[in-house]
Amino acid sequence: MTLRNFTLILFAIVVLGGIAFYFWPKANNALQLANYPSSGTDIIAFGDSLVAGYGADDNQDFVSDLSKAIGQPIVNLGEDGDTTADALARIHQLDKYNPKVVIVLVGGNDYLQGKDMTQAFQNLGKIIQYIQNKGAVVLLVGVRANYFVGNFDSQYSQLVKQYKVAYVPDVLDGIFGQQQYMFDQVHPNDQGYQLLANRVLPTLQQVIK
Repeated sequence: MTLRNFTLILFAIVVLGGIAFYFWPKANNALQLANYPSSGTDIIAFGDSLVAGYGADDNQDFVSDLSKAIGQPIVNLGEDGDTTADALARIHQLDKYNPKVVIVLVGGNDYLQGKDMTQAFQNLGKIIQYIQNKGAVVLLVGVRANYFVGNFDSQYSQLVKQYKVAYVPDVLDGIFGQQQYMFDQVHPNDQGYQLLANRVLPTLQQVIK
């Protein structure tokens, strides 16, 4: 083997190794998601008034925005005012569906109502377990919004690691407190919900493949 051929082979090995190194972690992370890929059929959003779309005009809530973006229906199981305990108490609503991916966004009301946040995250864990037992991928959406909701990044991270869920952190960053994006002090308007949807969309597109 000539020196030139050896150099070319070595170069090819380095290039291929670099490509594998670049793509492997991404593929591995996807494989680490519980129930991914799911054999379910329904995409569902489950949570509080942010899921229900309080403050949005008809069909301008973030779930409707996501549905338009992916070209598929999304079942909206949002309830105004829900705490994590409320959501856990009605989690059986999922039983009438065959969930593929469930977007979970709930917990802000626990903080606003002065609930025990340790218990709130335990409730979230039970909600995730229930969904995963139905064979679905969970897409957890985190809320941290300055003076409205405290910083619970470490608790969210623990849920992500423990249950191997997809995660969109701090989804309302730059929306809460910005008058142009808010319907009231807590809920976004149409523009705010569109921004929220845009932040969830890339992760949702990955887990519905």
